Amino acid sequence: MYDGKLIQRAAGTGIILQITLVVIGHYVGWVRENAYEFGGMMIAGVAGLLYARDFAKGYAKGALGGAIVGGACGVIGLCAANILGDVPLIALAIGSVIVVLVGAIGGLFGQMAANIRNLNA
Repeated sequence: MYDGKLIQRAAGTGIILQITLVVIGHYVGWVRENAYEFGGMMIAGVAGLLYARDFAKGYAKGALGGAIVGGACGVIGLCAANILGDVPLIALAIGSVIVVLVGAIGGLFGQMAANIRNLNA
């Protein structure tokens, strides 16, 4: 159904990027005000894309893995931002749903990228 090793690799990349975004945003007000939401969603989507592009076994499986990966890295980033006091507690509930959805969408685009790569091979 999904590949645990690929999930670990994509989620690890996403977690590192999310933590980096949170730490930079904690110290740089402009990043916190202008890039937190978009940056967090973008990282979750790219992590989902990376998983599905490497997995390449269908749109549904790519979206499922993308949702897992995007949700994992996004929730960890949201928790870190909450612990540092940068986002309120309600952001965990709303943000968790958003990053899971964006990760799934990234998984769909990752499967599309895998299909395009196979056409060119």
